[in-house]
Amino acid sequence: MKILMVLTSHDELGNTGRKTGFWLEEFAAPYYAFLEAGADITVASPKGGQPPLDPKSDELSFQTEQTRRFQADVDAQSVLASTVKLSSVSQEDYDAVFYPGGHGPLWDLAEDNTSIALIENAYRAGKPVALVCHAPGVLRHVKAADGTPLVRGKNVTGFKNTEEDGVGLTDVVPFLVEDVLKQNGGIYSSGDDWSSYAVQDGLLITGQNPGSSVETARILLTMLKISKTV
Repeated sequence: MKILMVLTSHDELGNTGRKTGFWLEEFAAPYYAFLEAGADITVASPKGGQPPLDPKSDELSFQTEQTRRFQADVDAQSVLASTVKLSSVSQEDYDAVFYPGGHGPLWDLAEDNTSIALIENAYRAGKPVALVCHAPGVLRHVKAADGTPLVRGKNVTGFKNTEEDGVGLTDVVPFLVEDVLKQNGGIYSSGDDWSSYAVQDGLLITGQNPGSSVETARILLTMLKISKTV
């Protein structure tokens, strides 16, 4: 079982002068879930090397059991420090693709032709694609085989407008995840703000927020285990 995890390389939070990147919980929680399931994990990013960590995600109030485990895990930190370039990977080598969020992906991965093609090709090859929190925004330009938005008519979730408003970044981000999913014809649903909520529609799995990372990863692993037995 081979899983590709794709992280952002973008570290500027709009014009605020503040840093962003990927959200640590959204990488660490799925990473350990996949590792414990015996998966062979590859981590990629557009630029390769060390991806930028959103500094807020490492603050005490946002730490979890998995993030603390990561901070004490030299091997995991080494994997993260040496991500491969996204342009060097092919979906053909993996059983599934997982996108952690953080605000960074809204600027780079959402507009990255390599990322768009990776998702399109994986989906058309019958492989599950999972995205959590802001990462469902990466589906913005992804198309189905018939040229329509991939999310059209599909049940999806992602970071809520009210959650974005809660962190004070509604007017900073290039687009709102909830809005773009709806604009592209997705059947958007959500749980309470900051509650764990994930949705599966066929091969597409989406999670609402950082706290949904474990559930999103669990659904993906369940799909992979079922596919191995049929």
